[in-house]
Amino acid sequence: MLEKLFQLRQYHTNARTEVIAGLTTFMTMAYILFLNPNILAATGMDKNAVFFATAVSAGLVTIAMGLLVNYPIALAPGMGLNAYFATVAAQHVGMPWQVALGAVFISGILFILLTVTRIRQLLVVAVPNSIKRAIIVGIGLFITMLGLKMAEFMVIKAGPVIPPTMEALSQPGGIATLRFFEWNIFLGSFANPTTLLALTGLVISALLMAKRIKGALLLGIILTTLIGIPLGVTQIPANFQPFALPDFSRLAVGKLDLAGALNMGIWTVVFTFTFVELFDTFGTLVGTAGKAGLLDENGQSPRLGRAMLVDACGVAFGALMGTSTVTAYIESAAGISEGGRTGLTAVTTGVLFLLALILAPIAGLIPGAATAPALIIVGLLMAQAIKGIDFEDFTEGMPAFLTIVLMPFTGSIANGIAAGIIFYTLLKLISGRTREVHWLMWILTVLVLARYLFLAEH
Repeated sequence: MLEKLFQLRQYHTNARTEVIAGLTTFMTMAYILFLNPNILAATGMDKNAVFFATAVSAGLVTIAMGLLVNYPIALAPGMGLNAYFATVAAQHVGMPWQVALGAVFISGILFILLTVTRIRQLLVVAVPNSIKRAIIVGIGLFITMLGLKMAEFMVIKAGPVIPPTMEALSQPGGIATLRFFEWNIFLGSFANPTTLLALTGLVISALLMAKRIKGALLLGIILTTLIGIPLGVTQIPANFQPFALPDFSRLAVGKLDLAGALNMGIWTVVFTFTFVELFDTFGTLVGTAGKAGLLDENGQSPRLGRAMLVDACGVAFGALMGTSTVTAYIESAAGISEGGRTGLTAVTTGVLFLLALILAPIAGLIPGAATAPALIIVGLLMAQAIKGIDFEDFTEGMPAFLTIVLMPFTGSIANGIAAGIIFYTLLKLISGRTREVHWLMWILTVLVLARYLFLAEH
């Protein structure tokens, strides 16, 4: 049965190796089960509902990748895009989270169309490597800033530039609504239990990562949550039951608002979800499949298109379940390093995500301070892509630099991507190096400029 489904002998592997690889992949990416609910809770979404959506979408889409494509690659709600989702749908100041889910669903439909028509593959070729890598780095800084805020290392106060008192800084929740040039950033106080717990968690997670312990981020979250109990940050309710299914009465399944998404004119948000996922998924799929030896000498595979289609369908399915963009995870490389070569690895990981549904009560206990260190470390891992940018070539370095810094400093992934595209084509044009610019980049430049001109007029 397994041989017929996964061709284990053809890929020189066996069921035991594949199951161990699947368990390894799950351990390295299970942190998303606890991290995603904490991030999306900023939109007003119920933590249990997000936990359910995360586990079910990751489980079923990963199983689909294993059965339909026979790739050892796992998928789950992606880091970066969940942070962006939380930003655009922030409670009381952003769009309703139902509308943001509608935008994610629309981006999933666009992905399916782009994949079937092969335009998706063309876009990946058109955008230069410097911009692709800068997008990864910029999102890493974007995620890091979110982690610093959740840890309350970064305390933002509105008003004049007067250093706040230690007493004021020691109070949790020091994040104010920002207005242009009316905000100041300070280091949080270690008298604040939230900050102290996050710092402890960061040290623990960093040590585990340095020791190359499998599942370091997950173990870091669990240990930090336990330490938070005596500090009073981790709150355990009376009659707590550690193992139970999520509260099905408050799920966000099917609650996306497509009509609202279309009426609010949020195509910038849809564009961002689509554009970022485009390169993130391609790089992950090619990188992990190549590591597993599933690509030919030209970096191609007849199954790569099918993998992209499963990924695209996963985006739409995740939105229906009630979570942000589902994407392929680079942590799949951990399972591949353990010998995973077929879809049995992915199926094993997917089944474990579904079994994790009974951990819903534990997920609800985990405070933001326990997941903040994972965000900061993920930001570091993404920032490593900066090594591939040629900053000595100004026409490559300047667009990449703007892409990186504008994402965290303007609070918008879209702004960084737009600046990178515009300055890349502009500098190549002025330098007389237009032959280096793919024709599709000119079209993207016109579209981006039109979008900002339209915003300026409204």
